[in-house]
This record gives sequence, structure tokens and C-alpha cells, in this order.
Amino acid sequence: MELAVVNINGKETGRKIILNDSIFGIEPNDHAIYLDTKQFRANQRQGTHKAKERGEVSGSTRKLKRQKGTGTARAGSIKNPLFRGGGRVFGPSPRYYGFKLNKKVKQLARKSALSYKAASNNIIVVEDFSFEAPKTKEIVKIGDMLNIADKKTLFVLSEQNKNIYLSSRNVQGVEVITASELNTYEIMRASTLVLAESAIDVLQATFEN
Repeated sequence: MELAVVNINGKETGRKIILNDSIFGIEPNDHAIYLDTKQFRANQRQGTHKAKERGEVSGSTRKLKRQKGTGTARAGSIKNPLFRGGGRVFGPSPRYYGFKLNKKVKQLARKSALSYKAASNNIIVVEDFSFEAPKTKEIVKIGDMLNIADKKTLFVLSEQNKNIYLSSRNVQGVEVITASELNTYEIMRASTLVLAESAIDVLQATFEN
């Protein structure tokens, strides 16, 4: 697949770049995308939820009333889950939600996500750029020039750039990520991918390893 390289003003530079079909042109695997996205979201969960069960609630252990003759159900403990203030039945406890996913499946998922974006013409390649200082209006201006101001946009850079990151941090719908950190969830969540020219080499090198 061949795409024209544009500058941050949205004008073509006269250069074109060829996207590797083994990365941007495969037959997408929806199940791999589902598994990788599920793992990513699971890893974001803290898993610190906790509710006390009847063995952990403080309270007396004496029998509340005699076993028979009261006309009501028998009750042996104030910590019974049926009583107000008692323990919870099968309540949540701290746990780790992450799970193992093979490296090849994760790679297939990212390739599938990139292929979806390429097939729908939602990838823009821009020549490398930087800001002298963090300025929100600069990143907004780029969005206007590229006609993506009203879309959820993911900027993919070859390496970390503090000024670009700080400039985009306060703009709704705009995310900045490095090529080495690119993941299936972020790709699928974005409407448009804006790839820095040098980030494509990093992506292709990452998938070749």
C-alpha cells in the first residue's frame, strides 16, 4: 500500500511511502483483536475490591435465640449474611485479572487492527515534526489542517517527545503514543491514525523481530 507523505499543514511533500502488506494488508483476525483487547483492559484493572464475609465481620459468636419454639427460623450468629450488618455471601476479594496471551497472537491482533485502518483509509503519514515548547493550539491547528479535528485521533511517534505529548494532553479525542508502545486497543479506539514518517520504520522493525 502506498501513501503520500504530508506535512503538518496538510500539504503533500511530493514523497510517498510504501506500507508493508505483511503488516498493513493482511486478512484481519477478529478473534485475535478481541483477545488482545480483553487482555489490555484486564491488565488495567486494579483488582483491589474487597467485601467482608461472615468469618471476617466483627461481632459476638453467641447464639441469638433458642433453636426451637420461637415460631421463626433458627439463627445461630449475628454475622449471618441474612442479617443487616452481617457478612456478604461470596463477596469480591482481591485478585489479578490479567491472563497470558501468546506473543504471536498479540502481533496478529496489532497487524489486524492496522490492516483495518489501512483498508478504511484512516491512516495519515506526516513528516516528522516537533514543537519548541508545549502549545495546545499547535496540536489543534494540525488537526484542523489534516481535517481530523472532529475525530478521535492517535498520533504515533518514533520516540517520546515531551512537547508534543504535553501539547495534546488537554485536547479531547487526541492521544499520543510511541510506535514501540502501540497496542491493539488504542488502534481500534481511534478513528484516525496519524503516523510520523520515522515511526513506520520502527513499526516494521518491531514486527520483523
